[in-house]
Amino acid sequence: MSDARASATTAPGFAPAAAITRRRAPSSLPLWLAGALVAANVALIVWLWWNGGNVTHVKTTGDLLVSIARLTGLLGAFSALVQVLLLARIPWIERPVGFDRLTVWHRWNGHACLYLVLAHVVFSVWGYAFLDKLPLGKEISQMITGGIYPGMITATVGTALMIAVVISSIVAVRKRVRYEAWYAIHLTVYASIALAWFHQIPTGNELVIDHLAANYWRGLYIVTLFMLLGFRVAVPLVDAFRYRLRVVEVVDEGAGAVSLHIGGRGLGRLRAQAGQFFLWRFLTRGRWWASHPFSLSAAPDGRSLRITVKDLGDFTHRLAAVPVGTRVAVEGPFGAFTDAVRRRPKVALIGGGIGITPVRSLLEEMHGDIAVVYRVISDDDVILGEELHELATRRGAALHIVSGDHRTDEGRGLLSAAHLQELVPDLAEREVYVCGPPAMAEAVRASALEANVPSRYLHTERFAL
Repeated sequence: MSDARASATTAPGFAPAAAITRRRAPSSLPLWLAGALVAANVALIVWLWWNGGNVTHVKTTGDLLVSIARLTGLLGAFSALVQVLLLARIPWIERPVGFDRLTVWHRWNGHACLYLVLAHVVFSVWGYAFLDKLPLGKEISQMITGGIYPGMITATVGTALMIAVVISSIVAVRKRVRYEAWYAIHLTVYASIALAWFHQIPTGNELVIDHLAANYWRGLYIVTLFMLLGFRVAVPLVDAFRYRLRVVEVVDEGAGAVSLHIGGRGLGRLRAQAGQFFLWRFLTRGRWWASHPFSLSAAPDGRSLRITVKDLGDFTHRLAAVPVGTRVAVEGPFGAFTDAVRRRPKVALIGGGIGITPVRSLLEEMHGDIAVVYRVISDDDVILGEELHELATRRGAALHIVSGDHRTDEGRGLLSAAHLQELVPDLAEREVYVCGPPAMAEAVRASALEANVPSRYLHTERFAL
């Protein structure tokens, strides 16, 4: 056994044959209905495009290019609205899907939206240059400054903002941008959509020739705005007054981590579960405008909530200095990384780095045969170690703390399929939960699949800001 593997420690206990008690998993019916609604709107948009003569009236190359531009423009604008709704915190969408998966959908839809918008721009300029018999450069100038097409300047600015948002989300760029800057850039997507609106109704062929179609288009924007303001603004404000959340204690956990204990009233009504997270907004100078996702590091008891945060950036570095008594606004709870999705009596909980926090809360709440694997670079990086050992003993769980640098020869094989099977021999028979930095979570997921864990029993939460 390598030195890195030898650093894995085990805290065994008894495995009581306790009955598995868990809350019912959310119904997926609302999700299917939402998918059907999106498909129906796409079909209606294509019909509006067809009905606008974009197929039957195509006679020349210019007509064909403009026809493609109109379709991509309509679909691009609709996908922008879907982009907003995907992360509008709509509970009957988020609960059955999970915030983590919604974030992935949001990312892919964002790329599709940008490509459709860029295609609309390219085909519009190209097509009208054919029809007007002008060079591309002169056609672009005429479109933007000629006054023939209303709202072109605002639409151009909106497109530039959308490009900036997508570029800021590329992994290589995202790693080099402060969270606060990234968050501010993302907020401009709302301005991008609003600016594009001033171009759509006045110049959209399908919307100009049909008042009913124009009203339908306005309706899409009104519904999206209503949902956004309702779930992103109104609900958090109401909850802030309802629960009166405040920081009641800040505890130094060592290894660069602090725990914040949040008190309030009637917190049982939040119906939070172990493994879930909230978007936290600390209402002090320099922090109130940005919300950050942090998982609960202790099972909720209806009286208080606890998060444990590691110093990984400017915002998290300043959390240790949050004054006791600071008011807190939250959105949530979010996430399907809970006992509610469990379908097997035996469980393996695998956490990496600060991703141990939802694992620790699940260990506190779950019953049955549980194995916990905690992956760290070194023993000095262990967070909440004493609590984990105490909970493992009380729950009769096996706890493995695995330390080692994956960049070294000794650490390269840690949490591979073979290593996981060495730590948890019956891994393939267990429900497996994985939470950690994106790269670690993806690697462990691949290892679990290689170790014959069926994908339906594998739940992954990528823990990153």
